[in-house]
Amino acid sequence: MESKEIKQALQHEAWRTLRIMSEFVDATDTLVRIGPGVAVFGSARTPRDRAEYLKAVECGGLLAKHKFAVITGGGPGIMEAANKGCLEAQGTSVGLNISLPFEQKPNGYQSVELTFRYFFVRKVMFVKHASGFVIFPGGFGTLDELFEALTLIQTLKIVPFPVVLIGKAFWEPLLQWMRTTLACEFETISPEDFEIFHVTDDVAEAVTLIHEVFTGVRTWAKRLPRFASDPPVAQEEGIRSGIHPRRHLQGDATLWMDNIE
Repeated sequence: MESKEIKQALQHEAWRTLRIMSEFVDATDTLVRIGPGVAVFGSARTPRDRAEYLKAVECGGLLAKHKFAVITGGGPGIMEAANKGCLEAQGTSVGLNISLPFEQKPNGYQSVELTFRYFFVRKVMFVKHASGFVIFPGGFGTLDELFEALTLIQTLKIVPFPVVLIGKAFWEPLLQWMRTTLACEFETISPEDFEIFHVTDDVAEAVTLIHEVFTGVRTWAKRLPRFASDPPVAQEEGIRSGIHPRRHLQGDATLWMDNIE
């Protein structure tokens, strides 16, 4: 028989799934109403007198003028700056706040404010409701969002959208390591993987690029491979379907394409 402690633990885990579901439902119900949005990432520790902060304010304003909602993590630093620029330009300024024991204090420039308990739910919302990512210098969280987006685009789990890195001096050492170690020495990424992001010091260039891709003036990541019979458009549930890793071994893979979960 199960002990009382085990039963209580199982019940707790079951109710946790409902809390997770409630975050997905609440956030989705809110964000589907905001229209096209662009997620802006960067350090919560960036002071207001730094050039990066001022550029993020400019970025938020330009995105608002192009009719994009600005979606940030809702905290201070770069997030505050982008929300500030958007709100001052009378745009829709969205903050996806996270409950943390330190650092994360909601900034005062959010016209739409959500709070998450779970990081992974919040990350899904960034990707699902963004037409592009603008990524300023930041720490572990910023890098996490960057490589999450690049992985999903590289593996065709989402329709490719522009990922723009702001600040060549900050990003170049990482990019150099990616070129020499990942691409050349170990061959763990391909040359075309460098086409799924763009680096610039000019936020106006970043916003223009995202706007042109969104409006169809230019395409993004043209050399990415495609799954067989996989059209370059979003599938149901916002993901791109492909060949199931086990089902295609049981017969004709194309038979499973139409019924993939």
